[in-house]
Amino acid sequence: MIKPLFKSASSISEAWADVFLSTMEKGGATRHPVVVTIDGLEHNREIEVPSIRTRLDTELVAFSENKCNTVANTIFPMSMWNPHLDDDADALFRRYERAWPGIKKCPANKYGVYFRRLTAYQPNGVQKSVNQLESIIDSYQRGNHRKSALQVSVFDPTRDHTNQRQKGFPCLQQVSFTPLENGLLSVTGFYATQYQFEKAYGNYLGLYWLGKFVAAQLNMTLSQVVCSAAVLSRGNPKAHQLQPLATDIQNMLDELRAQPKNQT
Repeated sequence: MIKPLFKSASSISEAWADVFLSTMEKGGATRHPVVVTIDGLEHNREIEVPSIRTRLDTELVAFSENKCNTVANTIFPMSMWNPHLDDDADALFRRYERAWPGIKKCPANKYGVYFRRLTAYQPNGVQKSVNQLESIIDSYQRGNHRKSALQVSVFDPTRDHTNQRQKGFPCLQQVSFTPLENGLLSVTGFYATQYQFEKAYGNYLGLYWLGKFVAAQLNMTLSQVVCSAAVLSRGNPKAHQLQPLATDIQNMLDELRAQPKNQT
């Protein structure tokens, strides 16, 4: 029986590390379901541990995988957003549209990109695309605070229901935004499948960036990132190949958690 996994942490790096180390345990390579919660983001603590992020990126490059930042940018292109502009959302959408012809030429993007699905969702046979982020932001700003309206879809049955044995995109199915008390916001990403080594850190980071953007548009503060995966796998490399990484990550966590709380 595949065991479920539930983890909570105060930083993206610790959340990723805890789940990764769990997948390195005997019998833990595949888990169902997995729910990861990163809390307390409104307190402006550091949301990453640089040593963990750098060590993971080094290993990803060694296995010819994309770095965390590259994965995160497929969910939200952080470098394109200038939150100091009066029309920051419109400026972001325009900038991404201008960049899209070049982005889609990348072979890795042949089936699409998450942020593009959020800003130009267009099933086969539909004449006009929908900017889902723009729609939910506009609806909320106009006074419609229905929680079920604050969700965006990625999976498109007209494009994604195929007979391919492996497709790779989209693993992220849906994103929901949940207003909490005191002007706080939570963002939840739902994944059908997820690779912990290759993708999960970038997924957490991308959801965090997306949540920061939407929170700013709704005049809220991002408090929580939740990542839910129906099936999570450790990844393609074998356990013995990732054991040096696991040893280093465990040492980094032990050192981090041995520090006084006011230093973390």
